[in-house]
Amino acid sequence: MSDSAQLSPARLKRVLGLWDLIFIGIVIIQPIAPMGIYGIISNNAGGHVVTTILIAMVAMLFTAVSYGKMARAYPSAGSAYTYVGKEIHPALGYVTGWAMVMDYILNPLICTVLSSKLTQNILPSVPYWVLAIAFACFFTFMNLRGVKTSARINEVLASGMMIVVVIFFLFVIRFVWNLHEYGAGFFTQPFYNPETFDFTKILRGTSIAVLTYIGFDAISTFSEEVENPRRNIMLATVIVCLITGVLSSLEVYAAQLVWGSKPFPPEMVESAFPLVARRVGGFFLFHLLNFTVLIANVGSGMGAQLGAARLLYGMGRSDGIPKKFFGAIEPKHRIPRNNVIFVGAIALIGAFLINYERGTEILNFGALIAFMGVNAAAFVRYFLHAQEKQWTNLVSPLLGFVICFYIWQNLDPHAKLLGGMWMLLGIAYGAVKTRGFQADLVQFDVPPDDA
Repeated sequence: MSDSAQLSPARLKRVLGLWDLIFIGIVIIQPIAPMGIYGIISNNAGGHVVTTILIAMVAMLFTAVSYGKMARAYPSAGSAYTYVGKEIHPALGYVTGWAMVMDYILNPLICTVLSSKLTQNILPSVPYWVLAIAFACFFTFMNLRGVKTSARINEVLASGMMIVVVIFFLFVIRFVWNLHEYGAGFFTQPFYNPETFDFTKILRGTSIAVLTYIGFDAISTFSEEVENPRRNIMLATVIVCLITGVLSSLEVYAAQLVWGSKPFPPEMVESAFPLVARRVGGFFLFHLLNFTVLIANVGSGMGAQLGAARLLYGMGRSDGIPKKFFGAIEPKHRIPRNNVIFVGAIALIGAFLINYERGTEILNFGALIAFMGVNAAAFVRYFLHAQEKQWTNLVSPLLGFVICFYIWQNLDPHAKLLGGMWMLLGIAYGAVKTRGFQADLVQFDVPPDDA
């Protein structure tokens, strides 16, 4: 072997094609993405869940284009805070990264809440507090043991979810077919019901519906393993957003044909989709949907907790936060044990302080900030600093930014207050840490799984 070959750095093999990326994206987002938040969106949007999913899809499609373009420029880094920090200003990149920290930490919290609520449908005699403790401890224990689902298991679970979705569609078709009368506008009311339509409520519902698409940006992290990444990353990101939007719209459209625009009882809002399933398929379909959503959230909760722990480890090892605690690795399982316990404790405490709806809105507060940042970075790089000004590089990121901002504005005021407090805390911390943002900023890097 030549000296040059020995000295060349190891690189990941480019083995992933376009459809490999698309399937990975669908697995990450999950085919049943809107089912957990269906009732919350419906109650906030006056039953217009389909409309909110479609509006959110438009914003996410523009944002997906921006993510794809920025992945070309930074094929190995691949994250919103990197794009913003490199293209606009390091301080704004730090702010974007701090918003992402909130997302990572809140995700296992809302999974703990929803998993507990769904389990009560199976074990109604078990108190919520017992289940919340059990799930928070289960997620933490599994991550401390270094247990994580393989890509193959995730693919099998995603395929199983698709089968459940098809079964649900068949029951809905039978239900609608057996109706004696439909009434005026029966098939169009899920899109527009004049009795309950309120554009302010639609936008409020859309601010929650954005959660349906959370995860599509992870496709950009595979840039080093993709054949022709300059083409395939953008195509896959956009196609995954489109598939998610279409499939989610069909799912909630079918549910609205059955349930209509009636609000769900507040105590059952997390179980809204299983309630719809019970109406068309009895207790068999109720428990099938309930169990499917539960399994999906258990998997998401475990993965989200480990993701949050790894992000905190990346901050700790760069001495952005106390390195001795957050930058430590447990030698046997090679995991950031302290961070896993820290995130698990936040999920447990938060499960008693924040309900699922509020947690979702605060999470989207940070996600939409990141999405706006990526659109702004794409505008700066591909239009503002470009030698040739192409109108598509102006319109696409500008529309993505404006729509995301408009949706963000319509978040619940309490969510904006809590999210704003988190952002102010981060800005104050960053200012002190970097002497008024004059020194190097915290590096919010997420280490690879074998770190």
